[in-house]
Amino acid sequence: DLMSKQPLCLNQNVTHNSSLYKKPFAESFEETPLLVAVLTYMGYGILTIFGYLRDFLRHWSIEKCHVAREKEEQKDFVPLYQDFENFYTRNLYMRIRDNWNRPICSVPGAKMDLVERVSHDYNWTFEHTGKVVKDVINMGSYNYLGFAENTGACADAAIEATEKYGVGVGSTRCEIGNLDIHEELEQLVARFLGVESSMAFGMGFATNSMNIPALTGKGCLILSDELNHASLVLGARLSGSTIRVFKHNNMQSLEKLLRDAIAHGQPRTHRPWKKILIVVEGIYSMEGSIVRLPEVVALKKRYKAYLYLDEAHSIGALGPNGRGVVDYFGLDPKDVDIMMGTFTKSFGAAGGYIGGKQELIDYLRRHSHSALYATSMSPPVAQQIITSMRIIMGEDGTTLGVDRIRQLSENTTYFRRELREMGFIIYGNDDSPVVPMMLYMPAKIGAFGREMLKRNIGTVVVGFPATPIIESRARFCISAAHTREMLDTVMLPLPIYNCRLVFSSHPRCEEKDLFFRGCCYRTNLILSST
Repeated sequence: DLMSKQPLCLNQNVTHNSSLYKKPFAESFEETPLLVAVLTYMGYGILTIFGYLRDFLRHWSIEKCHVAREKEEQKDFVPLYQDFENFYTRNLYMRIRDNWNRPICSVPGAKMDLVERVSHDYNWTFEHTGKVVKDVINMGSYNYLGFAENTGACADAAIEATEKYGVGVGSTRCEIGNLDIHEELEQLVARFLGVESSMAFGMGFATNSMNIPALTGKGCLILSDELNHASLVLGARLSGSTIRVFKHNNMQSLEKLLRDAIAHGQPRTHRPWKKILIVVEGIYSMEGSIVRLPEVVALKKRYKAYLYLDEAHSIGALGPNGRGVVDYFGLDPKDVDIMMGTFTKSFGAAGGYIGGKQELIDYLRRHSHSALYATSMSPPVAQQIITSMRIIMGEDGTTLGVDRIRQLSENTTYFRRELREMGFIIYGNDDSPVVPMMLYMPAKIGAFGREMLKRNIGTVVVGFPATPIIESRARFCISAAHTREMLDTVMLPLPIYNCRLVFSSHPRCEEKDLFFRGCCYRTNLILSST
């Protein structure tokens, strides 16, 4: 099984039911090398020991304590601050906190400007120096199609919408906050997705967390992928439904849960479940993997379940027409009962949507908390989505949308191929624009982010608890706005750290020479530039 992370050759095409796929489905998840895993655990162990030592020094006021603590007169009350729960934040996260929450003072496009900041107390507080770090290559934003821009058709249309409607609506959709631009947006989204109707929301997170409770409740069963986003997890918990988790993208695990649910029914009473809802994502943003949608749809039909598909990262970024993972696999949109997505990534805007049958959308308009109580989407944001979506669909009279989709695909293929040929361990699907490169050890998380920023490259580094403790990583997000020169610049420093990063133990034979030649080539370029 692919997702159990057994050692496998890179680019190996592993599918459970190849007859359902119209093209090769290649994903790679290399097992963590044993030595690396041992050293990683040792690293965390050493940090933990020193963390307890520093807590001891703080307790006796030998070292200054920056964290919030209980007042002496409140010691007998229920504690507001759990020291053990904050241990990781105090002693591990603070050491590398400078890698996150960096202020940006420009459009987060292919390049961006960062506000320079320094810390004089080991990252507990930061001070702005007044300087700006210019032209940092942005490898962290979900700007898949490059619509995060302040010039061009989208920006001009948003300005016109602002002049006409203003910025805020000041009411909910069901009162007096339903504008004609919202109706236009929802009709366009339904047409783009190929469904009967759709509904737009002002916040992507709330699209999941507030609509799932409207769809399921007590007596219902939710089957959730173990790597689903926090918004899906929260929505499932708020619904009051029974939740069972299946292994990531593992169809045997999902089918076993479906069989058991139908055979045994609800606990104690053994009555049939009112609904069985399968919840998956299109692209998983930490793993770079793509859902095995053809197999999920086949299981959903076989066991008469419902399917909730979160296309936050896949809409616009996958498929020949940019219409997401359904378009990517060439499936019928009607096979997905609830199609959810966000406008925050490929469309350079904000908010989310749900698409499906007319009865579904009419029901949500009456029962969704996000529809009834949330303020309507800002008009310029709605216009940004409309303009960018029309460009993707080619309704603006140009080929700009198709060109961006093709450019994103080419950039993704090129970047992933180059990293593999250099020997690095990367996760995910060959067509996923989310590219995780494994770092493993905790010390490398901060070091990698800082060293890349020194070279004007902005990356996202991720560690525990966002990932398993031995699977820290750097995550690159590819954009259609990236040029080949930008991607080469990002990869230039990597061979310099060839003694600090972990390389794949399963390179293809023809890649070994390419790796060494690539290292020498890039190293020579760096040396010549200095």
